[in-house]
Amino acid sequence: MSLTVCYPQLEHRQRQARLDGVLSQALAGREAQVLERPEDLDRARGKRVLFALALDEAGQNAAYSNMLARLRLEPGLLEGCTGGLLVDGPGELYTKSTAAELALAMNGAGCALVGRPLVEATGSLANFRIQAKNLGSDLLGAYGAAARELAEQVERFAFPSRERPRLLALHASSRHTSNTMDLWGEVQKRLSGRWQVEEIGLRNGTLSDCSGCPYTMCLHFGERGGCFYGGVMSEEVYPAVRRADALILMCPNYNDALSANLTAFINRLTALFRQTRFYDKAVFALVVSGYSGSDTVARQLISALNMNKSFYLPPRFALLETANAPGEALAAPGIGARLDRFAQGMEALFPQGEP
Repeated sequence: MSLTVCYPQLEHRQRQARLDGVLSQALAGREAQVLERPEDLDRARGKRVLFALALDEAGQNAAYSNMLARLRLEPGLLEGCTGGLLVDGPGELYTKSTAAELALAMNGAGCALVGRPLVEATGSLANFRIQAKNLGSDLLGAYGAAARELAEQVERFAFPSRERPRLLALHASSRHTSNTMDLWGEVQKRLSGRWQVEEIGLRNGTLSDCSGCPYTMCLHFGERGGCFYGGVMSEEVYPAVRRADALILMCPNYNDALSANLTAFINRLTALFRQTRFYDKAVFALVVSGYSGSDTVARQLISALNMNKSFYLPPRFALLETANAPGEALAAPGIGARLDRFAQGMEALFPQGEP
């Protein structure tokens, strides 16, 4: 295999010297082609893709902005790609938000993202303190090691197939009034009978949020497959997540954010994550906003579940819709075709006839 590196250049190239060095280390001994211009992105289709992005003091990169525009406007530009991201900034801000923005655009253009697809370098490299301590190296050495590991993962990772995939559907909505639940009902109708679907509702009063236990306590309970606070998470959700090959989350937009119970679900996953990584589990989402902002919620899901908790992000992982009054989502123009494409994307992740 080989890597295709999308590397939009800063106008003042000396500002990306650190990323130049780390990228050289990550690509050492690997076959790689480097694409620096937006018009070169056509050559990335179907490849293993690593986006390497250096930011200036304002958190900007003009060449990247032009690449981003192409990704957003051309839905098939990265069809068949599997990718990851390196984002390097001179300060302590903008790296994570830029990465989430880029990840959503890549995904919408047809690119899958491996679990934990981001290596992020802030100006101080303080975010590598724990890795450096574990490796017995300095901060720059830990940064380089993380970049090499990501390059290897992007180049080699293959998502496992299943003949009868298990799907866990999570929601915290009322079936009678929820547009997200209406969409889920239609998606489920479109899935073939080989899917084994388990559905869990996280309604008010059933789920306590994470209270931030000390690391050792969280690790202790996680190693035993539970959580100090117990409840529906330990009794139902943790076992269901372990069984699942894929998750689908129903995500109405609450104040430009995930609902409280879905946020609590993600927070409480930490105890299970201490024991189990989720690289071989995919995440899908149905996101509905009353007026606007579905992309904001989708970026939160990418940051929390793909970048942080290591879930695999299939191409076009989320169906993003706008609807307010009950029933509006299913009355939206073209919704049937969009639902068809979304369900087809889920089916494509687990091709029939595969072991």
